[in-house]
Amino acid sequence: MFKLKTLSAMTLGAMLTLPAQAASVADTPLYLNIDQQAVNDALRLQPSGSAQFKVTTRLEKGTYQIQIADKARSCGTTFGPEASKPLPFGTPNTMSACAKDGHFKLRVLLAGDYDFTLDNGNPQAPTLKVLRATKKGAFKRQPPAVDCASWDGKPVTVSVAKTWPNGTLLRDAYSGQTAKVVGGKITMTPAPHSEGVLLLEEAKPTAKAAFTWDNAIVYFMLTDRFNNGDPSNDNSFGRQKDGKDEIGTWHGGDFKGITQKLDYLKDLGINAIWITPMVEQTHGYIGGGADSSFPFYAYHGYWALDFTKIDPNYGDEAALKTMVDEAHKRGIRVLLDVVMNHTGYATLPDLQDLGLESLAQNTQSLPARWADWRPKGKYEGWGSVSQFYNYQSPDWVKWWGPDWVRAELPGYPAPGTGDITGSVGGLPDFKTESTQYVDLPYFLKHKADTNAKSLPNATVVDYLVKWHTDWVRKFGIDGFRGDTVKHVEPKAWAKLKAAGTTALKEWKAANPGKKIDDLPFFMVGEVWDHGMAKDFWFDNGMDSIINFDYQRDALEFAQCMSNVEPTYVKYAGTINKDPNFNVLSYISSHDTKLFFGDYQDVALQRRAANSFMLLPGGVQIYYGDESGRGLMKDGGVFDQAIRSDMNWSELASGEKAELVAHWQKLGQFRQAHPAVAAGSHKKVSDKPYAFVRQKGKDKVLVVFAGRQG
Repeated sequence: MFKLKTLSAMTLGAMLTLPAQAASVADTPLYLNIDQQAVNDALRLQPSGSAQFKVTTRLEKGTYQIQIADKARSCGTTFGPEASKPLPFGTPNTMSACAKDGHFKLRVLLAGDYDFTLDNGNPQAPTLKVLRATKKGAFKRQPPAVDCASWDGKPVTVSVAKTWPNGTLLRDAYSGQTAKVVGGKITMTPAPHSEGVLLLEEAKPTAKAAFTWDNAIVYFMLTDRFNNGDPSNDNSFGRQKDGKDEIGTWHGGDFKGITQKLDYLKDLGINAIWITPMVEQTHGYIGGGADSSFPFYAYHGYWALDFTKIDPNYGDEAALKTMVDEAHKRGIRVLLDVVMNHTGYATLPDLQDLGLESLAQNTQSLPARWADWRPKGKYEGWGSVSQFYNYQSPDWVKWWGPDWVRAELPGYPAPGTGDITGSVGGLPDFKTESTQYVDLPYFLKHKADTNAKSLPNATVVDYLVKWHTDWVRKFGIDGFRGDTVKHVEPKAWAKLKAAGTTALKEWKAANPGKKIDDLPFFMVGEVWDHGMAKDFWFDNGMDSIINFDYQRDALEFAQCMSNVEPTYVKYAGTINKDPNFNVLSYISSHDTKLFFGDYQDVALQRRAANSFMLLPGGVQIYYGDESGRGLMKDGGVFDQAIRSDMNWSELASGEKAELVAHWQKLGQFRQAHPAVAAGSHKKVSDKPYAFVRQKGKDKVLVVFAGRQG
């Protein structure tokens, strides 16, 4: 495959010389047409298969009209749909060779390089498929221009007369340089790699700041993708690699891997970590991508099978205990991601491992261990595993059962259409609104290694609350991150919070030598698209809510820190004046986007840290924000690209190591000064932009000299 060198997405194309057996288009130059424009200087590409031809082009976010055609747009060599229709990712879409004006509509949500593959192996039914590309080209995407003051690299002077008296010795926490206040002003030169920022504090010893969740710096990692500390547990339940792009397979990250990196996290200033759900996941996979191009396992943790067991891919209880204890020794709290809304899909290995073979069919075509099944032939994808499920069997009641979940299965209530009764991603929906007392599901009653016990007079929520809070009581988990919060009744979250509070109090009483402090149990919720607003969730268990607002403006703020001023004013004036309100803001997450992925710009990532790490309220760093972790291949499922392995190999030296050092300085400054997150905010200068944060006796001044260069 060749990369196209033309920069404009509107004029990119490729000439395809088709094989002789494709007689209707033999030796005809074909071009990728985007919005009815083809490149004049076509590139001759070699086929990637006997009759497959691929071209890669850069596309920005937007909607495009797509065709494959010769220059004359002749009937017989103009490939597209007979009538215009959407072009889904990852699916071979049949085309007419005489499409005329018929075109595909391609909607691009994530800017990047995209592969278009024409398959003319069957000239009577040619197909076109599009996938996001992963190989880097020469094209360097640039962010849109933002007006910003410039800095010439020389010293800057700021009036601080209302902040510190003359003679006060101030230190730049970023560079370590000091200067005295003279004539009510301070003059310093920002460090070369600071992106024009001074972090000013009084140059005197200070006591370690007490932790509160108001000044939390939370580091969120997908455990499986963070660090592999124990390769011996990588293939639990017969899980395997796919030998290709490993998009949806387990990669090996575990508790031991996190423990090995706790000092790294401490150096970043991290005082809390958020790990993805750790309970036993479904054992097998579903088909991933529109054309089932990859096996999609529950590596992420959101497809639970048994809430009372740790998934062995992450380690065992001893490894978890060590991780939590070692984190606490370093002043790092542990937040556990919990799911109250849904369970995981039933996968083929689950049916065999749980003794539910009657739910399968055509088993004579399966290997002895069902987890070993692999698709065969050109027309069978990973989703073809569904041929072995007997969806008509009445024995599905032996799975979770109709008293527990809604699902499209015999004897089960069907999912509804609202937030509470609907199915998220087609997953079985727990009946959390039910007041009916339930017994353990059949499969858990007969699962040999479960810790689940029947509870008297218990609802579905009662079981879920007990299962989750047992981890708190046993290991001293400091808080929960609630997943899919708006899809569960508020009172269920309130019940979980009350039980978690009791459980942590009991653990601290039993482990006085291990506890960090006497702070109560903490809960933060993911209410999709929730922003800077205090509402009823705070009356139903939530101490904080994940803030979707900040990420939308993070790019502009990264380009020019002074543009953040209205947001700083709003956040400090709203959050820090209400002791019962906080949010957890972010620039990247596992569900939305990876900030570094859009531009692959290290300097921009440093500037993003400046505006973000000085934000009032709680902040959440997504693993790799601090290190410039890149995207991985996604197989047409966009959020898989942002779940790549942590880029440890890039951090020994060079610009990525310098990037980590930059985030470390900001994190340590934020952790040392509660005023940054929880104090009042006051702008003291426009040129250069400067502001003061103050909480009690803690006071800092931040200066942004402007964009350099």
